Amino acid sequence: MHIAKKGLRVMGIAESFSSRDFSVLAGVVMRKDLRIDGISFSRITVGGMDATEGVLELFRQMERKDINVILVSGCVIAWYNILDPSRVSRETGLPVVVVTYEDSDGLKDEIAHHFPGDSARITAYESLGERSPLSLPTGHTIYLRSFGLDLHDAGRLCRDLTLDGKIPEPLRIARLMARAAMHFS
Repeated sequence: MHIAKKGLRVMGIAESFSSRDFSVLAGVVMRKDLRIDGISFSRITVGGMDATEGVLELFRQMERKDINVILVSGCVIAWYNILDPSRVSRETGLPVVVVTYEDSDGLKDEIAHHFPGDSARITAYESLGERSPLSLPTGHTIYLRSFGLDLHDAGRLCRDLTLDGKIPEPLRIARLMARAAMHFS
């Protein structure tokens, strides 16, 4: 993959969470030159374990062969609904880069507190591995997990796609779309 290529297409995926039983996922395909090239939506269960299926559904809805990489805003979404980025990478054949925005000691204790005895959820969380910090030219730091793309290239992609603040543009637009869609759901 040529990270520097202007026509590189990134599918950015973000959610809108509320107190409802579901969360809206939005996917936006954006070229590296920031042209939006596709949009899709799906729902996942708040507190469920269907985040991976929701992300895969977004990808399938696109029915495209020209997406080069998937960016996801967070692995633990919709009240501890845990994404399996390795599976998304395997099933789509694409690299997956997960971006988070805050430093933390992890969520294992919180997950155990809210879902006592749910060893499958804890195992899913632990399988995500460690995050790597990335300093952005904007002065902010984000945290990456990369599956199928080396960390250097994942970092370069995120730096190139972050115009200001700390959210890469495909994720920022997907987040805005998910929030707007939640109001109509």
